[in-house]
Amino acid sequence: MNSLNQTLGTTGRCLLGLYFLIPGISKVTGFEANAAYMELHGMAFVPFFLVVTLVLQIGGGLFLIIGYKVRLTALMFAAMTLVINIVMHDFWNVYEGLSQAHETQNFVKNLAIMAGLLLLGSVQGEQPLSLDKRLSQQSS
Repeated sequence: MNSLNQTLGTTGRCLLGLYFLIPGISKVTGFEANAAYMELHGMAFVPFFLVVTLVLQIGGGLFLIIGYKVRLTALMFAAMTLVINIVMHDFWNVYEGLSQAHETQNFVKNLAIMAGLLLLGSVQGEQPLSLDKRLSQQSS
């Protein structure tokens, strides 16, 4: 793999990691606001699902950034993004105080994020500049 492909692949992986890490951290600091948003969308067991989401976003975001279990993490995030899109960015429903246009924008944006995650998950073998690659080299 040439250095341009390594740089682009690593940069993309890290940016996707940041896309999940930063909102995960913000869910810790804005727990109540996020819980209210989830309740508005009719979510059940909000505290449980909110904690699960923030743990997955922080942990998985870090995993992507350092390149650990990249394929599994990318595919998990793709599935999670699909579920979040259907449940939380349901622009086809109207909620008081929420903009349908904003929800539509989030829905479409998440489809693009999911596409990037599926592409990342489709890559066979270790990612360049990753912990997975380093661990593989140490065990050989």
